[in-house]
Amino acid sequence: MQVEVREKESAGTGRCHVCGDTSPRNLLRAPDRYHGRKELYQLVRCPTCSLVWLKDPPKPDEMGQHYGPDYDRSVSAADESSPGRWRDRRETLLRFKSGGKILDLGCSSGGFLASLKGPEWTLCGIEMSDVVAKKAAAKSGAEIFVGDILDAPYPPGTFDAITCFHVFEHLYRPRDVLAKVSQWLKPGGVFYTLMPNIDSAGARIFKSYWYALELPRHLYHFSPASLRYLAKSVGLDEEWLITGREVFIEASTRYGIDVALSKIGISRAPLARAKSPGIPFRIVRKAFRLTLLPVLNGIASLAGDGESIHVVLRKGPTGARR
Repeated sequence: MQVEVREKESAGTGRCHVCGDTSPRNLLRAPDRYHGRKELYQLVRCPTCSLVWLKDPPKPDEMGQHYGPDYDRSVSAADESSPGRWRDRRETLLRFKSGGKILDLGCSSGGFLASLKGPEWTLCGIEMSDVVAKKAAAKSGAEIFVGDILDAPYPPGTFDAITCFHVFEHLYRPRDVLAKVSQWLKPGGVFYTLMPNIDSAGARIFKSYWYALELPRHLYHFSPASLRYLAKSVGLDEEWLITGREVFIEASTRYGIDVALSKIGISRAPLARAKSPGIPFRIVRKAFRLTLLPVLNGIASLAGDGESIHVVLRKGPTGARR
């Protein structure tokens, strides 16, 4: 997955992209632990709407080096190996829209769109990579626009539903994109999106080691409060919002272990280049996930909300406010 390349009013300024507050407060500093790099990045929080963003992020034309083939492989592997994920998202969408014309933002190789194939839906997607877009079109039969979300030429009132799964946090101009979503939706249309929750238990427990920080690839970090504020600012109404438990215990703990080992002179490949574990390790990991992980997730629930935000926003009859 690649991100949009516009810079105007982008992440990194001292002004909140959502509410305009000019007095953000430092939240935490952390490096790109996924790639094992040392440069530190500063996250700041808006005191008015609680939005968190990356201060002084890489410029759009530099961002590609912070993804790379290791990251792309991990995303593709997740898309191909998680049919249950698409089934769950499809079932959630169908609770609010049973058919019509749908657009998937950052559709990657088309896994979600393919799960909707049938007479009920007319499928469309947006993807930055031409190579990946061709895979999505072949898999799903969808019409794919290749390029920046904000450059897509859809007229107002085109779609009954728009989806966006773990893409919103990568965008340089999330409010502008959400305003465009509101414009593209028909009255009564829905926007269904998922993203990490910066105010979750996992974020509080692991702090700068939290896997979902994904610095510097995640430019914005949302909470239910900041997402509600953002939706209201473009005239979308909250239809449904929950937080899902996804603590990322294994990856977040690994980051901490890597740092501890480095302090005693032991270095190992970062998570981006970690080799596939052997059979004995996979057996132990499976046992952990079946026994201890549910217990730890339950304990985490005492520390706060879940780590992923699942939200459906609906466009009212009057459309977005400007």
